[in-house]
Amino acid sequence: MALRAGLVRRFLSTPIFASQSRAAATAASLAYASVADSNNISDKATAEPSTTLFVAGLNKRTTPEKLNEAFSQFGEVVNVKVVIDRDSGFSKGFGFVNYATLEDAEKGVKGMDAQVLDGWVIFTEFARPKRIPGQ
Repeated sequence: MALRAGLVRRFLSTPIFASQSRAAATAASLAYASVADSNNISDKATAEPSTTLFVAGLNKRTTPEKLNEAFSQFGEVVNVKVVIDRDSGFSKGFGFVNYATLEDAEKGVKGMDAQVLDGWVIFTEFARPKRIPGQ
């Protein structure tokens, strides 16, 4: 059974594995990558670099202020959006961060990917453009 890299990262970020060192998680990820390459497994195409970042794995109690504080250490943050569930009023677990420049955004991706925020491991990548249904 082949697993996608995103699922492996999500599994390794569960509380059971949270106490493992970052080196062990990285080694497991690299081991998966070598197996995926040998089996010709490909992940979804990565997004083109942009000033907007997609942040996944947020704690449901993460606020835009906390997200802004965490990402502002890598550059000038223009806008932060945490997607909120209408029924519960809590975060849906993902959000977006807009930087002023592409260089700041690249620093933000490198600096915050697989880091802990509010007790949860978050994953950061460049945001993909919105797809219009039917195209």
